[in-house]
Amino acid sequence: MTSTIRLAQQPEADALLARSPLAALVGMLLDQQIPMEWAFAGPYTIAQRMESDDLDAHVIAAYDPEAFAALMSEKPAVHRYPGSMAKRVQQLCQYLVEHYEGDAEQVWKGVKTGDELFKRLSELPGYGKQKAQIFTALLGKQYGVKPKGWREAAGLYGEQGSYRSVADITGPDSLEKVRATKQEAKKAAKEAKAAKK
Repeated sequence: MTSTIRLAQQPEADALLARSPLAALVGMLLDQQIPMEWAFAGPYTIAQRMESDDLDAHVIAAYDPEAFAALMSEKPAVHRYPGSMAKRVQQLCQYLVEHYEGDAEQVWKGVKTGDELFKRLSELPGYGKQKAQIFTALLGKQYGVKPKGWREAAGLYGEQGSYRSVADITGPDSLEKVRATKQEAKKAAKEAKAAKK
C-alpha cells in the first residue's frame, strides 16, 4: 500500500488507510449516505475502539454481533446507520476469511485484468457495481494496482481528472471538487426525473 492517502482528511485515519487493505475496503463499504471523509475515517475509529492499531478480518468476523454493533454505535457513531453497517462490515470480513484467508489484499493481488479485479470486488458483500467500479479506480489511481484495462473496468470513475469519486481525492481541494461534481450529478438526475413527469 502507499502512504500519500488523504481520504479521511485526518493523519492517523489516512495512515491506516495507506497501510491496511482491509481499512480501505471497509472505508469504501461505509461510503454511503454520509460524507466521504467520515466514511473513510470509520476504519480508524473501529480500530481505536477495538484497542488495536489495525483491523483484523478474523477478529471482526468472529466478534459478537451485538457487541460490534454497540462499538459502531458509540458516540460519535461510525455511521448514520451503525447497526446495519456493523452487520455489513462483519459480513465483508467473514467473506474475506472464507475466500481470502482474511487477507484483504488477496482480493486484488496478482489479478491480471481490470475485469477480473472488478469481478472480485463485485463479489464482496456490500459492493454493488458502482462501489466496485469506484474501488477499482481508487486502487489504480492511488494504490498503484493497475492491471491491464483497469480504467475501462472502472468506467467513468477511471477517467483521469474527472473528480467523480473518492478515487480522485488527494487533499481538501480535490475533496471539494468531487463534492461539487456529485452535487451537479444529483441536480441533473433530479431535473431529468422532473422532466419525465
